[in-house]
Amino acid sequence: MPGLPTLTLQDARWRRFQLLVVPGWHNSGEEHWQTRWERLQPAVRRAEQDDWERPDPGSWVARLDEAVRAAEKPVVLIAHSLGCVTVAHWVRETGGRGVAAALLVAPADVERERAAPELRGFAPIPGDHLPFATRVVATDNDPCCTAERAEELANQWGSDLVVIPGGGHLNAQTRLGDWSMGQLLLHDLVWRRRAG
Repeated sequence: MPGLPTLTLQDARWRRFQLLVVPGWHNSGEEHWQTRWERLQPAVRRAEQDDWERPDPGSWVARLDEAVRAAEKPVVLIAHSLGCVTVAHWVRETGGRGVAAALLVAPADVERERAAPELRGFAPIPGDHLPFATRVVATDNDPCCTAERAEELANQWGSDLVVIPGGGHLNAQTRLGDWSMGQLLLHDLVWRRRAG
C-alpha cells in the first residue's frame, strides 16, 4: 500500500459509492467497527435483516439483494463473519451486479465441526469466484475460522488475503475502535483497483 495517501472514511470522496455494511450473526453492536464506520461516514448504510438471532440463508440473501438494488451508486460491501458467507451466497444467486468491491472480514467457517447449529444452514460455503475486487481479512487465531481455511476461501473467491496476527474474530470484543487499519485496507482495495 505504499505511495497511496490514506483515505479515511471521513473523506468526502467515499460518497461516490454506497458503502454497505453486511454484519454477521447477532448484528454488529455499538462498539463494533462496522457500526463505528457508519457514524464516521454518511455514505455507509447497513443491510438489515429480519432476524439477527435465527439467520435464514434465503432471507438474508434476499435482504442483501434489496439493499444492493436500492443503491443509486456503485456498492462497496463491507462484510463481517456470517456476512461474508451471505455475500458468497448472494453472488451465486444473483451474479453480483451493482457491486464494485467487497472487504470480507473474518469470514465464518460455517462448515467447521464446532459451528453453531444456527449457522449450519449456510453450509456449504459457495466457492465461486466473486466478480468484483475483493479482499479477505483474517487472523491467525480466529475461533470461527482458521487462517488456512480463510486462505482457501480467499483463493476460491479470487480475493487478496491479509492475515492479522492475534486479531481474534475482529469484532467488538477485540476493541478495534474505528479500526484505522481496516479503513486503510478498504481504501487500498477500492482506490488502488480504480487506479490500476
